Amino acid sequence: MKSAIALIDGEHYPNVVREALGEVAQRFDLKAAVFLGGTEKIDTSLAGDAEQNEYGVPVFLHENAMEAFNLAVAEHRPQVVVDLSDEPVLGYRERFRYASFALASGAEYQGADFILSPPSFHKLSAKPSISIIGTGKRIGKTAISGYVSREISSSLDRNGKNEGVVVIAMGRGGPPDPEVIAGNERSIGVAELLSYSRQGKHAASDYFEDAALSGVTTVGCRRCGGGLAGAPFVSNVVEGAAIAEGLPADLLIFEGSGSALPPIEVDRTICVAGADQPDDYLLGYLGTYRMLISDLVVLTMCEEPLASPEKVARIIAGIEALKPGVEVVPTVLRPKPDGDVKGRRVAYFTTAQGPIVDHITEFIGSTYGCTVVFVSTELADRKKLRAGLAGLKDGDVDVFLTEIKAAAIDVVTEEASARGTEVVFCDNVPVEVDGRQRLDGLLAGMAEQAIEEFRRHHG
Repeated sequence: MKSAIALIDGEHYPNVVREALGEVAQRFDLKAAVFLGGTEKIDTSLAGDAEQNEYGVPVFLHENAMEAFNLAVAEHRPQVVVDLSDEPVLGYRERFRYASFALASGAEYQGADFILSPPSFHKLSAKPSISIIGTGKRIGKTAISGYVSREISSSLDRNGKNEGVVVIAMGRGGPPDPEVIAGNERSIGVAELLSYSRQGKHAASDYFEDAALSGVTTVGCRRCGGGLAGAPFVSNVVEGAAIAEGLPADLLIFEGSGSALPPIEVDRTICVAGADQPDDYLLGYLGTYRMLISDLVVLTMCEEPLASPEKVARIIAGIEALKPGVEVVPTVLRPKPDGDVKGRRVAYFTTAQGPIVDHITEFIGSTYGCTVVFVSTELADRKKLRAGLAGLKDGDVDVFLTEIKAAAIDVVTEEASARGTEVVFCDNVPVEVDGRQRLDGLLAGMAEQAIEEFRRHHG
């Protein structure tokens, strides 16, 4: 029988709550109740042993209800949290907050008509690991993952560890069987990605991008669906992890997909969140859960018009309030061509949208000494992308500069090949906006901590 605690309130009469607790006790090993507030229908002492209150079980009571909940979880380590509360004590937002804390502790969160289960995580046995998760799509998670893999590889090498990292990436367009791309052994360029694309593979999938732009070995995996807490409906990541454990590596890096989490138990977790997202996506719903399980948060898109300074500050404060002590690094992403475009006329292809595109285009021209004469933001819409390319005349540009996203290979690079136009791939790298320049040091420290923690647990 699973152990449980129950959430109760004073808007229900104690004898009604006691009856409900009796129902819970028939299904679970009920350890205690947590009183969340509300005084309309109570006038008796609440806290103490079962014999000292009207509820028949020990009751945790604190002026801060979340603190009472955390104390109950710490003492009893329940497998299930049963919510017997209701409006007005627990509204929709508050329920997601308690659900997030329950899931982060490894417990199910159940109510009258719902069950939220924590994602299942497979345990590794051969390698230390880090997970990179996100709060949505198009927030720069793959760009951050590439940067993380490069910086950690460099830090490990400086510390005498020369096997580097292996990145295990899962995506909606990943392969049916996990596939290894040895990006550390050979350059993954235009010709190779075109070859993969012509074989029917999604050659702009994250594992190809990581291998091409970061020069690391990657294992490509797939997933479909994503639960509220991030569990994929199906994936082959566990099989990919088994392959990765047999490859030379000091550390494995598991890259999530959108807001879906890699189903792997890791030693450390990095969360990539977009400051341009609604606050509730990061600080509410089950964004709260993602923050609670993370050891470092990299906040992207921290610039106007995507996010005002006030919004960025509000998000950082909210994350730090959720998990005191967590490091939050605010960043912007800046394009970095993986080749020389100086003095050339450039056609630029991106997934970026809105007014920020003009800023990015100006940055490319001024930083890399080129002239951007054509811009497409339609990498994720093949019909519009082809229409835009049809209006671009031969000889108008010298080079196609493209992110490795969506239709970058099967449409943009194929079109360049047909025209005889050079293709240069474009990375996006994080630039810290608070002047503290601490991300590289945090990543190096996290890698060492993950390795040390793995050693402690596995000898």
